[in-house]
Amino acid sequence: MEKHGKHRALVMPRRPRAGMRAVVRAVVRAGALALVPMLAALPGAASAQSCRQSLVLGLDVSGSVDDREYRQQLDGLAAALDSPPVRAALLQSPGVPVALAVFEWSGHAAQRLVADWALIDSAPALDQFTATLRSTARQPMPRTTALGEAMRHGAQMLARGPACVTRTIDISGDGRSNDGPRPEDVASDPLLSGVIVNALVIGAGGRESRDLEAYFRARVRHGPGAFVELADGFDDYRRAMELKLLRELQGLSLSVLRQP
Repeated sequence: MEKHGKHRALVMPRRPRAGMRAVVRAVVRAGALALVPMLAALPGAASAQSCRQSLVLGLDVSGSVDDREYRQQLDGLAAALDSPPVRAALLQSPGVPVALAVFEWSGHAAQRLVADWALIDSAPALDQFTATLRSTARQPMPRTTALGEAMRHGAQMLARGPACVTRTIDISGDGRSNDGPRPEDVASDPLLSGVIVNALVIGAGGRESRDLEAYFRARVRHGPGAFVELADGFDDYRRAMELKLLRELQGLSLSVLRQP
């Protein structure tokens, strides 16, 4: 959990046990969701921006991802978006909704649109979006991994997307970049100015997972409050994605309310 200034009363002097951490997360989540409707009352919130967050998710479909793992990503993302906590967070304030888009990526010239920008302002809108993910079939892609180009493509999608209070790129990946520009070099691209880049690392367990997580923290994570979520393999993807989405949505509510 991010230790924002507004949350200092919840920070424990020592690392809490697992059960206590779950309680703390639940308290923060409930408080953040209760604050979301106040966004509509912010001066100019409804008129200046059509949405509170534009969130584009990039899924790794390079050669290290087999057909089963491909489905675990798309179906896992759909299931995470459809989970009761995430649905509540997305639909809490339909007047100032979240905009979603999804693309796949592998090599430096290989990105494919899966679901174009949609304002999630109602239950049917969310249902249609998740149905698109579940019905998407895999297409051949290069085996290489171009993390930097995936970040740049996400920024380009944000540039043509809805004008929102916050702009976020989510990159899911299970390996280091080996094609195209390095992710740390792309971070200085003007397109990424004011953009948050979070990551979901799909690890293989043990030291390899820790090393890959450290790589994404150092080279992919970008912007104030950006973070990295770790999945323990593709079987754990849905759980990790749900936690990541909740963290993004609740963090957005509090950070926007702190603005003048």
